[in-house]
Amino acid sequence: MDKLITIERHINDTQKQYPHATGTFSNMLQDIALAAKLISLETNRAGLVDILGMTSTHNTSGERQQKLDMFADNVIFQMNDHTGRVAAMVSEEHEDLIEIPVEYDTGNYVLLYDPLDGSSNIDVNVSIGTIFAIHRKFTKGEKGTIEDVLQEGKRLVASGYVIYGSSTMMVYTTGQGVHGFTLDQGVGEFVLSHPDIRIPDDPAYYSANHGSEIEWTEGVRHFTRWLQGRGDDAGPKLKQRYIGSLVADVHRNLLKGGVFYYPGTLQDPGKPYGKIRLLYEAQAMAYIISQAGGYSSDGVGDILNIRPHTLHQRSPVFMGNRDLVKKAEDFIRAHDAEWIAAYKDYRNRELIL
Repeated sequence: MDKLITIERHINDTQKQYPHATGTFSNMLQDIALAAKLISLETNRAGLVDILGMTSTHNTSGERQQKLDMFADNVIFQMNDHTGRVAAMVSEEHEDLIEIPVEYDTGNYVLLYDPLDGSSNIDVNVSIGTIFAIHRKFTKGEKGTIEDVLQEGKRLVASGYVIYGSSTMMVYTTGQGVHGFTLDQGVGEFVLSHPDIRIPDDPAYYSANHGSEIEWTEGVRHFTRWLQGRGDDAGPKLKQRYIGSLVADVHRNLLKGGVFYYPGTLQDPGKPYGKIRLLYEAQAMAYIISQAGGYSSDGVGDILNIRPHTLHQRSPVFMGNRDLVKKAEDFIRAHDAEWIAAYKDYRNRELIL
């Protein structure tokens, strides 16, 4: 029988490699794993309880909030607000920085999360997910600040996601490779099922929303044709797959090889720089991709090098096999000078405190 490794054991074994570790960071990861179990349980029985459908409120993106969104948001917050490990939090569902209640101690980390990515798929029973990222607090004082949250992705100490699909799986990295754990519903434990995940060298899929193709820049259209094996400079002739859930699309390409992209556009005034949020979506997934041997770009450069200027800043996203993403940058550089100028003006804005 193969050795059974639970996520708790894996986290604790990793901690032993650091003699001066206090266990605070390890406990934080285990709190997130427990929150994922609770969300998974509620997700799997959502159709049997009064938790499907919309609420009367909107999130930071102006979207009507799903009841399950709010449940997931509350679970993650309540698992981390009282532990003394977290100094502040940021969620897609909250406009401002989430401070730790005054009655609890604060810690040395800040947590950024999208409680339920792909929530438009909830009512039709399509895979959804949770995304999280962790930065180390660096400012003085007990409370976490905006500066602690608005850090470059390259300074992350951990990130991960949970996908709620045919099975529930948690994938995370602490900068030492990427590992996947599948939830054994019988015993209620995440068990190591995908150790040391690496993006396959031979890509299989590209994932993009062709419904928005009319709004894409010329460089993105050239890149898409290249991926399809069309034109004089024929590319790898990949198959197209698109779910509309960042977690699900990136997860598939992480395991099978390929590229996911949601580009910016000059035509759509509502999403000139895409729809993916930089802090709690793009950074987190880009860190995972980099640890699995891939690369993530905003079309201009490495997503992990972007200095955020607002909590809910958006970013174009191209992530997956390095050579594919680099090719996207080449096409954008060759054809989209106007968009690059406009985007750089947005990306390089001053920090908004």
